[in-house]
Amino acid sequence: MKLHTKILLGLLAGAVVGVATNLTVGVDHPAVEFINTYLAVPVGQVFLRMLFMVVMPLVFASITLGVAGLGDIRKVGRIGGKTLGYFFVTTALAATLGLTVVNVVKPWERVSPETRTQLMEQFSTDAEGRVQAAATTARFGPDTFVNIVPRNPVDAAARTDMLGIIFFGLMFGAALTLIPAARAKPMIDVLEALSDVVIQIINFAMRLAPYGVACLIFTVSSRFGFDLLYAVAAFVLTVLAALVLHLTITISAIVRFVLGLSPVVFFSRVKAVMITAFSTSSSNATLPTSLNAAETQLGVSRHIAGFVLPLGATMCMNGTSIFEGITVIFLAQIFGVDLSIFQMGIVMVMAVVTAIGAAGVPGGSIPLLVGILVMFGVPGEAIAIVLGVDRILDMSRTTVNVTTDLTATIWIAKTEGHWTPRSLPQA
Repeated sequence: MKLHTKILLGLLAGAVVGVATNLTVGVDHPAVEFINTYLAVPVGQVFLRMLFMVVMPLVFASITLGVAGLGDIRKVGRIGGKTLGYFFVTTALAATLGLTVVNVVKPWERVSPETRTQLMEQFSTDAEGRVQAAATTARFGPDTFVNIVPRNPVDAAARTDMLGIIFFGLMFGAALTLIPAARAKPMIDVLEALSDVVIQIINFAMRLAPYGVACLIFTVSSRFGFDLLYAVAAFVLTVLAALVLHLTITISAIVRFVLGLSPVVFFSRVKAVMITAFSTSSSNATLPTSLNAAETQLGVSRHIAGFVLPLGATMCMNGTSIFEGITVIFLAQIFGVDLSIFQMGIVMVMAVVTAIGAAGVPGGSIPLLVGILVMFGVPGEAIAIVLGVDRILDMSRTTVNVTTDLTATIWIAKTEGHWTPRSLPQA
């Protein structure tokens, strides 16, 4: 049985048993309290802690390698600069769209005030410290920018200061590009090994995920019944709607007015790539199909596609930024963490930056999402509410990610004078 099927079954089993328990014996029954105290909560916490422990090394390794992989930043050149600019602009547009949609739909309103109060009471011990630590993000001023630069990166990692680690990773990666390649290579090898090790640890954690999700969902649903599950369904529909809107409005507008190509023609030429991305949930696994489609279906030269697409598989995560932004807002509102307009702006920035650092493998964005939740004072247990339904969302956001990568290759080729709509091969 595939892992994502096991996770979904774990979600369903935990939800069904939890709701049935809530409707029959009630949450105050001694047997329910015993199961929650000695089984469900400990197993769920072990799973969560395995995710928490890889957040900081994953962020540091991903950001550093992303910058170092560009080569000498003084010589990255015109194509590299335009490619990164395109990635940042489209990812920012995607994150903005996601935050707009979630604030219009407001899926958290499906949770009753009584359930929100109970959630805050249940997780009050964990939440209070996190909310106080996150309160500084609500204040805007000179200190907001000063505090991005960590005095001690190790201390920043211990405090789960994501912005501090991201800044340190950017500086570390930039410095690696400015020293002789022979001196930089051993450190890059270490960072690549660190990244590989962290991804393997994530794989270990995801093997525990079916049981961790079942236990965490049982703990929540046995206390709150159908109320919370109804909100999760609204959350899933909100994310899917935002992803579809990004493809049909933002990306289609770019294809039509920037690339000068019919969106119908474009999507028909890349449908094999979209199907591969949807079925594998991995930008990296889709890369061979993307390279082939760029050359044979879109008429992009091999050297441009070979530069842009591998970079995009790591750094262009439009769909991931939509998912992360909506998820943070949704869970923050459910757990009573009210975010100001400025904080929502920070959510957008973090969604863009961490999406760029997300591993191009199934579930690669989950540890980074956990880090953002903690940063904004949301209890770690909140991730369980959405983790069980993440598979369909992961498949969908990966499809958006790789489709945007292909528009980037066309745009780069067009601005370099190597592509026009006439360059399309004959169907």
